[in-house]
This record gives sequence, C-alpha cells and structure tokens, in this order.
Amino acid sequence: MENTVTAPPRAAPTLWQVLTAAPHRLLFLPGAVQIVAVLAWWLLELAARAGGFAPPAPRLPVVWTHSFLMIYGVFPFFIFGFLFTVYPRWLGGVPVARRAYVPAFLLLASGQLLFYVALYAPPVVAAVALGLVIGGWIVALAALLRVYAHARQRGPHERLLNLALGAGVVGIGAFLGAVVTGPAWLFAVAREFGLWLFLVPVVFLVAHRMIPFFSQGTLMNYVVVRPAWAPPLMLVCVAAHAAFDLAGLEAWRFLADLPLAVAALHLSWAWQFRRSFHARLLAMLHIAFLWLGIAMLLFTLQSLALLVTGSDPIGRAALHALGIGFFTSMIVAMASRVMLGHSGRMLAADTLTWATLLGVNLAALLRIAGEWWPTGDWLNLLAGLVWLAALTPWAVRHLPMVLKPRVDGQPG
Repeated sequence: MENTVTAPPRAAPTLWQVLTAAPHRLLFLPGAVQIVAVLAWWLLELAARAGGFAPPAPRLPVVWTHSFLMIYGVFPFFIFGFLFTVYPRWLGGVPVARRAYVPAFLLLASGQLLFYVALYAPPVVAAVALGLVIGGWIVALAALLRVYAHARQRGPHERLLNLALGAGVVGIGAFLGAVVTGPAWLFAVAREFGLWLFLVPVVFLVAHRMIPFFSQGTLMNYVVVRPAWAPPLMLVCVAAHAAFDLAGLEAWRFLADLPLAVAALHLSWAWQFRRSFHARLLAMLHIAFLWLGIAMLLFTLQSLALLVTGSDPIGRAALHALGIGFFTSMIVAMASRVMLGHSGRMLAADTLTWATLLGVNLAALLRIAGEWWPTGDWLNLLAGLVWLAALTPWAVRHLPMVLKPRVDGQPG
C-alpha cells in the first residue's frame, strides 16, 4: 500500500500581502477614505456658514485648504491606482512593480495624513506634508514613465497623460510655494494647474479611451467612435482656459470653453448615451461624462455674461458641475468597475452603487441651485450632506473588495 503525503494547508495571506497584491488595492484604499474625510471636514465649514458659528480656524486660508484637498487630496489616489493597473496593458509593457507603487502609496498617504495635522500646526509641518506628497507623486510618475519608455505601442493618450501628471507636480509645487512664501498668485497657479492641466485632461483622456471600449463590450452592434481630434482639442482648450484665468481675462474664456463644451456633448451623443442605460455600470460612465459638457456650457455662459454685462450670474455653479458632477461621478463609475472586476466579481452595478451615482448627481444639482437660491448656504449644506450620504455607504461597501483576496481565487 503506497504512502500518500498530504500537502500542508496554504497559509492565509496577511492583510499587507492582500493590499500589495495589486496597485489599485493599495491606492484605492486611501482614496475611498479621503473622499469621505475631505467631505466631512468641508461639511463642518458649510455648517458653520449656515449656522453662524465659528469652527477652529486652520492656519491656511479655508479656500486654499478646500481647493487643495479636493484637487490633490482625493482624486490622485484613484488616478494612480487606475493608471498603475491599465498603463502596462495599454502600452503592452511590463506591470508596475511593487517596489514602485508601495513607496508611492506610503509617501502620498503619509503626506495627506500629515496635511490634516498641518492645518492646525506651524507652516513647516505643511511644507513637510506637501514635500511628501510631491515625493510620492514623482515616484508614481517615474514608474509610469518607465513603462512608457519600454513600451511596444505608444499612443497619444499616454503622451498627454504624462504631460497632465507632470502638470500636477507643478501645481503642488506652486501650492507649497504659496504656503511657504504667502503670495495668492501662487495659489492661483496651483488651482489652475491642478484643475485644468491635471484633472480635466486625465479624466477626459481616460474617458475617451475607455468609454467606447466598455460600450463595445456591452452593447450589441456598437460602433466605436474615438475621434483623434478630441484629445488635442481638449488640451488646447484647457490650457487656454487656465491662461485666461491667470491673466484675469475671464470674459474671454468662452473662446476656450465653448469648443470644449461642443466637443464633449458631441462625444456623449456619438458614444450613444441613450443606449448606455442597457447596463447600469456602463450608464454610470456615460452620465458622468455628460457632466463635462454641462459644466463647460455653464463656464461659457459665465464668460459671455462677464463680457456683455460685466456681471457673473453663474458663480460657482460651473465649477461644481465639473467637480461634483464630472470628476466625482467618474471616480465612482470607474472605481466601482475596477474594484468589481479585479476582485473577481460580476461587472454589474447593484442598487447601492447605482444609488451612489444618483446621489452624487443630486448633490451636484443642489449645489448648482445653491448659487441662485435665496438661502444658498443652507442648500449648499444640504448638497454636502447628500454628497457624503451617497459616498459613505459606497466606500463601506467597496473597501472590503480591496482588503480581502479575490473571490475567484485568482492572484491580484
């Protein structure tokens, strides 16, 4: 009778091994935490404005802090986590190694955590925090550039993404300069570079690359439309928008905003927005992208009003259509798809995920309406509460997908 040897049971992976098994796990975790934490911090300020009380004042101007956290404190985690995953596939290159994405995570996350401390500490703490964020950003960008340098197939999307990510470094550097030396014009540079030369190009380029691809895989007889003119047109428009803003020529910004609005709305139509509702997860991407066209139309109307009447009836409505409607909706749509697919789950949006997207859209509408409502402070507070109420359950539902091994037993 033959002796049989039973292999010892495989030890369960540690939490750190699970988190570092794939870059999106490590980066989406602080991203999901930040999207809730940043909103909770801002809600305190909105509640103070509506209720007439004064919360502890941060050392940095509140507007500076809000802009930095929203532009550089939330979205980059999702962006780098996504790009670390898809960049090698797009370029036919080697995957980003742990020795690259782990240090990027450690620097970015520790810098953002220290930034909260810096709000109520001496300026040197803010300088250290921003230095860590810049260091993590450079490590992340260097990892992507190494993939690009050794790629077999390079395209326009990746070249423009490299430029946009580089603009993000410049923007944080300008914010660091504003914190250390104090001039408001450096803060303006940080805001414009972060919003128009980093966030809009990155989210637009990812959408331009992925929405037709996902639509083709979901809808029958779908014809992919991915016009080559769209990315360079977008780049010219956002660069011109930032230049008009920095030069104090907001009344002429429509020259940049109108072409981008028309292009974005055309793409929503060409990508068959109406058919996308065949599948909720796909419709989430299309709904998110539609907000870009809406936002740019509002920016166009704002600019024309300034040119013709010298007054601004739009206020921050266009900015929040862009920030809440476009950026946040796209993060929810794309991150949900990545976390579902890369955890071995079915690519389908459940009721909670769909409700999150609808809640974010409702928050955007409420915040836009707050620009014209007589009791705007209270409506803005309501918008923030809806925004947080939509995103918190989403974060709670999806975080276990990055904290636990894949349900199908596959690596990654």
